[in-house]
Amino acid sequence: MSAVLRDILAQKAQEIAALRQRPLPPGPPPRAVDLRRRPGGPLRLIAEIKRRSPSAGALSTKLGVGERAAAYERAGADLISVLTDTRFFDGAFEHLSEARAHSSLPLLCKEFVVDEVQLDAARAFGADLVLVIVRIVPPERLSALVRGARDRGLTPFVEVVDEDEARKALDAGATLVGVNARDLDTMAMDPARAARTLAVLPDSVARVHLSGLATPDAVAAVARGPSDGALIGEALMRQDDPEPLLRSLVRAAGSGSGPS
Repeated sequence: MSAVLRDILAQKAQEIAALRQRPLPPGPPPRAVDLRRRPGGPLRLIAEIKRRSPSAGALSTKLGVGERAAAYERAGADLISVLTDTRFFDGAFEHLSEARAHSSLPLLCKEFVVDEVQLDAARAFGADLVLVIVRIVPPERLSALVRGARDRGLTPFVEVVDEDEARKALDAGATLVGVNARDLDTMAMDPARAARTLAVLPDSVARVHLSGLATPDAVAAVARGPSDGALIGEALMRQDDPEPLLRSLVRAAGSGSGPS
């Protein structure tokens, strides 16, 4: 495990204790989530809101969270991912509420979830999906968190990096799997490994490519493969006005034939 990931998880332990003492508002009704790609249809695009990351450093904050969420919807995104980690990503659970107030798109709470109280917070502030990362929890906790998400009306979005983690995700009951081209331990990008992992996932699972996509050509290449969707993060967050780039990526998402 990388030093950065160890630091993040140590911080989560402190945050969880504080969350347990925090009154949480009642969450709004969850919105329907469907990331399955229609036969011959376009790749579904997830646009991300994150203001900083350990790998990318500071990103654009010219638009507020709500303004950016509205811009993503106007430009044709299918879903919005919101980083809620504060120390490492300058996020907050409240950013989910801000995004929800300005967009009708489903919201993914992107957090390092290791405890059910984080699921409670995600639901309370308006998430419809929640990220669950295979790498950071043992298999029994993975299964419990997947069940716990569903019990709260959240769709578990299970992140893996390789075929072994993909098997663990399926064993835990995942039906929506994101394959990260970036290894969380080494932080190195490996698109070939991601492509192999996406290819072994069964058709019964919605498959999403995570990390490393920045251009229409890159999105078009993913669109020609088995993926149902792709997440676009850093490339959009480097834009003070993300709409022109996102519109070009949406057009590219319709250029591949996709799953048959």
